[in-house]
Amino acid sequence: MTDHTAQLFSISGGSATPIYRQLVEQVKRLAAAGVLAPGDGLPSVRDVAQELAVNPMTVSKAYGLLEMDGVLTRLRGQGMQVARRRGHGKGEREALLRPALEKAAREARELELDDRTILELFQLVLKETT
Repeated sequence: MTDHTAQLFSISGGSATPIYRQLVEQVKRLAAAGVLAPGDGLPSVRDVAQELAVNPMTVSKAYGLLEMDGVLTRLRGQGMQVARRRGHGKGEREALLRPALEKAAREARELELDDRTILELFQLVLKETT
């Protein structure tokens, strides 16, 4: 991985989702999409913390959780790398998307939008992002 890997990550300080969780979800999505391939090295905790202006313990916690989940492996003297895993199946990719869809569904219900309007809007957004 290049020195620009830390730029792949972004955080939303105003989000209700803790920063470490945002990082975990981003790494999982990047790995599932193939942006981060097995064997790719991740930037050091210090580099990511500096790039994102967050506490290094936050990044360390995210990396630790990713290691426990088998997404990352720690190689002595080389830092963290994306684990060599089998391909990400459809079910795993769907599971990564589900929290975002649940949040959108809750917000749509709060706005009292009907199902047809919600689905039409989602289809429009899908078309706009291709």
